[in-house]
Amino acid sequence: MGEPEPSTGTGLDEGTRIAVQRRLEAVVRENRFTVAVVFPAIGAVTLVASAEGMLSGALAYNPLLILFGTLVMRSPLVVGLLPRIGWWALGCLGALTAYTYAIEIVGIRTDWPYGAFEYTIQLGPMLFGEVPLALPLFFIPLVCNAYLLTLLVLGERADRTAVRLATAVASVVAIDLVLDPAAVAIGFWAYVPPGPYYGVPRSNYLGWVISGTVAVALVDLAFDREALLERVRTCEFILDDLVSFVLLWGGINVLYGNWIAAAVAGAFCVGLAATGRYDLTFLRTALPATGR
Repeated sequence: MGEPEPSTGTGLDEGTRIAVQRRLEAVVRENRFTVAVVFPAIGAVTLVASAEGMLSGALAYNPLLILFGTLVMRSPLVVGLLPRIGWWALGCLGALTAYTYAIEIVGIRTDWPYGAFEYTIQLGPMLFGEVPLALPLFFIPLVCNAYLLTLLVLGERADRTAVRLATAVASVVAIDLVLDPAAVAIGFWAYVPPGPYYGVPRSNYLGWVISGTVAVALVDLAFDREALLERVRTCEFILDDLVSFVLLWGGINVLYGNWIAAAVAGAFCVGLAATGRYDLTFLRTALPATGR
């Protein structure tokens, strides 16, 4: 599946590529605590303050701040995956990007497969005035995080295709069990009529099973799994984006009393802990004052 050894696809000579990669990794390592903890904490506070009318004017739901914060929190995942992204992976991720836009536009226009919903604020520029242009930035990393966590937690069981894909899809749906209630609570989007799960209808999760299955299949196809797993095992920060996700959206769910969603976020904490890379050692090496 995928290519055995991806080309860089960058046009840079090998020495320059390695130097750039090492510099990017150094920047991420030096700022792990800021990226994985400080940014989601600030994000949760500002988003809740926007929803509760405590912020006004340019600061409330500021799309540039939302996009900037998202880009920063995604950086560990992007930098971690870069050495494994060649032309084949770019093609698969490009297809996933196109699918992400297509299924969202279909959902907005037809109410299928997620149920009737609408964006209640603009998350940056809107494609056709309907869906955020940055939608792949919001969605695809969530799928990658779920897939990478699945590989680590399953271990040798991930060699079985059916087990690997089914677990990854279930993880993607679980991520939305955390995301959607919090996003509804702070007014990112709304379902009409509201559903029984903190305003989210059951149909939304059927939609995520469909979109998650396609997305996971494309991510699985994009990478050579053994090479990817070796990278995941040796890159200590590659799942920091999932840490920031849990802190940001799990924290918002706690603030709004969405306890089931918060418990699912807690389950992801257990999964992250099971990887053996988020413990006291992580705190000692990630805290700016003690990490170097």
